[in-house]
Parts: sequence; C-alpha cells; structure tokens
Amino acid sequence: MGVETQVDGAVLSTGPGVEDFVALMKPRVMSLVVFTALVGMVAAPGNLHPVLAFIALLAIAVGAGASGALNMWYDADIDRHMARTAARPIPRGLVTENEALTFGAVLAVTSVLTLGVLVNWVAGALLALTIAFYIFVYTMWLKRRTPQNIVIGGAAGAFPPMIGWAAVTGGVSLESIVLFLIIFMWTPPHFWALALYRCRDYERVGVPMLPVVAGLQETRRQIVIYSLLLVPLAVTPSFVGLGGLVYGATSVMLGAIFLWLAYKVYRTREGRESDRAAKRLFVFSIFYLFALFAVLLGEQLATKLTGFASFGAAVGS
Repeated sequence: MGVETQVDGAVLSTGPGVEDFVALMKPRVMSLVVFTALVGMVAAPGNLHPVLAFIALLAIAVGAGASGALNMWYDADIDRHMARTAARPIPRGLVTENEALTFGAVLAVTSVLTLGVLVNWVAGALLALTIAFYIFVYTMWLKRRTPQNIVIGGAAGAFPPMIGWAAVTGGVSLESIVLFLIIFMWTPPHFWALALYRCRDYERVGVPMLPVVAGLQETRRQIVIYSLLLVPLAVTPSFVGLGGLVYGATSVMLGAIFLWLAYKVYRTREGRESDRAAKRLFVFSIFYLFALFAVLLGEQLATKLTGFASFGAAVGS
C-alpha cells in the first residue's frame, strides 16, 4: 500500500502501491464475474484448449477490473461522501484520479484485444460491450439520472457467462441468454436490499436510487416483484438442458428462501429490524447466485467428465 502522510489533517500519499491498484479493480466483484464466466465456458457445448480457457478467464477478469477502476475514477466525487465507499483508494488519496483513469483504460483495451486476438472476436466484442455498458451507460448516464439505474445497468454484470459461452462456441445461444437473464433479474433485488439500509448515503450525494426517489415501501414492493420474477426464471436451466435434477431441486429450495426473505423485507418496517431484514436478503442473495452457478458448474463438469471417460473406454476397447 502507498505510504501515507498527514498535512494539516489531510491524508496524502507518497505513491500508490500494488494493493491500491488491486483495490481499484474491485476484486470481490471480479471474483463473481470470473466465476460466472467459468460456468458459461464449462456449460457451453464443445471444448476450449486449457491454455486458451485460462487466457479467456484472465482477459475477462482484467476487463472486469478495468470496469471497476474506471467506475471509481468517474465516481470519485461522490465516493468521498459515502460511508460505503470512503475507504476506496481515490478518496483516501492513495491513487489519483488520473492514475485510475489511465490504469482502467489500459486494462480495458488490453483485455479486449487479448480475448479477441487469442480466443475469438465474438467474445472480445461482448467483453468490450460489457465494459462500455458499465462505464458509459450505467456509471456516466443512468446512475445519477434515474432510479432505474440498477435495472438497466444490471445488464453489465449479467454478460460474463455469455462471454464465457462465446469464448468456447464463437457465438450466443438460448442457453447463454438464460444465464444472462438470471443475473439480470437477480441484480435489482440484490442491490435494492443494499440500498434500503444505505439509503442515506445515496441521498447525501444525490444519487437517485429507488429508496431515495420512490421511498422505502415502494422499494420493498419492487424487491418482492423482481424476486417473484427471478425465482421461476432461475429454474429454467433445468428445462433447456443446462441443469439437471440437483440443480432444479437446489433452485427451488433456495428460491423459496429468497422469496421468504424478500417477504420479510416487505413486511418489516421498523428502523433497525428493517435494516436487518434488508441485510439478510442482501447477504443471502450473494450466496443464492453463487450456489446456483456452483451446482450448475458441478453438474456440467460431471457430465463432461463422464463423457470423456466413456469415450476413453470406447477407444480402449
């Protein structure tokens, strides 16, 4: 981490460290992006050489990191005034805005060119679209102008499994669109649960998140509506050949818990209890998405390994 000094109470830095640039890339978000992209790659028909698969995942990770860095560059003015983001590298003076912009831009171009040249240009174009959508559509346009920012902007976070699928197949199919839609519909209730107990943060900086513009009760109602749309959609992979019985059962069970927690958010309106209900839904929503994709990954790996074993036995005989 960069060395900090204090001058008249202000925190200054003698220069950014590696940890500061890593923090700019939002590593927790990046890990979910890479994981869902991996599921898309494994679920896709056909195979990709292990070296190319690694390069594809690395490029997707770097692209996600570029988006995070560029988002922090553009939002530096409001990040300084929000409790959730005040410890980020730019507000703390560990990285300058120009350094973040340069770092993010270089990563963005490098990741897209690497994926396009070494894997295929459909995947590269989708990665470019993801980065551009997150920065220009969500961060620069929607976030500060409309309470629908998360609904529309959530598309950026839903692209990774589609990119992974395209890396293997060179195209997009119904199955990859289903994976996209699951994350797309998951994003509003996930993020609005966070916004419910961080409402004052967004209000302070003038970001029109739904709780700020429409109120807490309308946000709770929208969480229930999107949860009711999400849960049956999440079962769909079992009907399009992506998921098996284990996935179907897991999706139904976790979906029931998701709906119950969403209902609890809707019904709980006391201050601290309401915040706790929203936090429980937010935390569970992360586990929910991870578990769905983890089970899907496990089933797809088992299927492919069984296929390889059967092929090997047939060749051996």
